[in-house]
Amino acid sequence: MVNLLSKNTVAAALCALALSLAAGTGVAYADPVIDTTCSYPQVLAALKAENPDLGTKVSTNPLAGAMLSNFLASDPGKRQRIVQEFQGTEWGHEYFGAMASIANSCNNY
Repeated sequence: MVNLLSKNTVAAALCALALSLAAGTGVAYADPVIDTTCSYPQVLAALKAENPDLGTKVSTNPLAGAMLSNFLASDPGKRQRIVQEFQGTEWGHEYFGAMASIANSCNNY
């Protein structure tokens, strides 16, 4: 049960990453998370540097890594749909502060 709970928490955090990064500018406009050119290694490095606890959770959880990788491999239209799906979730707001800078800083890694 604990393992499933932690997988769900990490999955929620990744979805929250997409949501929280998009929330500041709105989905209809240019959005750093939807339009990012960052690779999976860049995003993971930014997470590890800016939020080490979450970076560790993502890097050690295959489900979380796959979700992040799939999101980054998606075209902007699909990313926008993913973000819209998670805009109303409670956990999206929980991770906003920790994730908001990732899309703006991942190109530095």
